[in-house]
Amino acid sequence: MSELVSTREAYGKTLLELGEKYPDLVVLDADLSQSTMTHYFANRFPDRFFNCGVAEQNMMGIAAGLASTGKTVFASTFAVFATCRCFDQLRVGIAQPSLNVKVVATHGGLSVGADGYSHHAIEDLALACALPGFTVVVPADAAETERVIRLAAATHGPFYIRLSRPITPRVPHDGNGFVLGKAATLRDGSDVTIITNGLMVTKAIEAAETLSGQGIECRVLNMATLKPIDEDAIRLAAKETGAIVTVEEHLQQGGLGSRVAQVVVEHLTVPMALVTVRDVYTHSGTPEELLQEHGLTPAGIEKAVWTVLRKKRP
Repeated sequence: MSELVSTREAYGKTLLELGEKYPDLVVLDADLSQSTMTHYFANRFPDRFFNCGVAEQNMMGIAAGLASTGKTVFASTFAVFATCRCFDQLRVGIAQPSLNVKVVATHGGLSVGADGYSHHAIEDLALACALPGFTVVVPADAAETERVIRLAAATHGPFYIRLSRPITPRVPHDGNGFVLGKAATLRDGSDVTIITNGLMVTKAIEAAETLSGQGIECRVLNMATLKPIDEDAIRLAAKETGAIVTVEEHLQQGGLGSRVAQVVVEHLTVPMALVTVRDVYTHSGTPEELLQEHGLTPAGIEKAVWTVLRKKRP
């Protein structure tokens, strides 16, 4: 993959390769294949691609039916439709029977931008994590997306994979590649741990580098797997750094910060700060304008780090 590729582009091209490997793999879309990048698969395997039209709930029902016959099903649309519009179908049709459906949702978070708040998926991860049996993953870049999609295809059971619209810089990896359920340590440090995923990973690294110049060393964890979350990495971060900042392109309730806090309060309570979208819907704007407005920037992360440092036990 090149240095600047969107995660949705990586998904589409990886899916095309998997179509050759898995003859029972089928792909569904809801009239958005040019945007979700499933058109690559559709052009190569038209007999295994189904455009369900602007009927996302029906698409999830069809996905469940195909999976019940032994197919490996990838179903794609925008994140806001995949979860908010289809929650009942996900719950009853896919989660309860634990079917082999991979819901790969593009255009997650605020970075949909000018499409407006009706299209900003800022509740999707909370909804997906609430579904028993679902694995929930938020890749940080194209290379990680490719590994996640390959693993999902080879792993039985329901997945929710959140991808983004913009091109994404390649992030440094810890050398081990993506491991399901394990956080990747992208930068070590002993003062504070920053835990993040998706588009926010590069911003967290930038903040950590700036803080390093001020004598503050931050550990940066890419928590790509939101469920099951890496409790060991969180406990170790709490023990070794004594303070945690979470950063996510999602509402405060039910997302990464909530899940990390749940682990912290159960094992080793330390000061925490959540850099997130507060209890509000936003408005139309460029991705960078919206991220800036909600403090989802390197400067916003740095501010949160200083906040937890002041609360840290001596």
